[in-house]
Amino acid sequence: MDYVIAFVVGGVICALTQILMEKTKMMPGRIMVLLVCLGAVLGAFGIYEPFLKWAKAGASVPLGNNLWKGVREMVDEKGFIGIFLGGFKNCALGLSAALVFSYIAALITQPKMKKH
Repeated sequence: MDYVIAFVVGGVICALTQILMEKTKMMPGRIMVLLVCLGAVLGAFGIYEPFLKWAKAGASVPLGNNLWKGVREMVDEKGFIGIFLGGFKNCALGLSAALVFSYIAALITQPKMKKH
């Protein structure tokens, strides 16, 4: 049942994001920033953690909550400088993989800018 819940929750998050992309004039980068900030704010208020426990992997992919957890841990450990260190500590693997695979995809394919 955990797999079904994770699949449905991840699908709903993706579907809502796709609807946001189709029905607004927001660019994908701004939508991504919106989702990351929303995850961080929900994490800061303690709302995201119970949702994450219920949704499992379906809700663990968005970066916002992971950024918040890293910042919170590093602020407790190192003080003010932890604000800048924590997000990188928790999300380094995912961000690095995204950069590397995006670069490889750009080398293999011929990326084109979207015309409006």
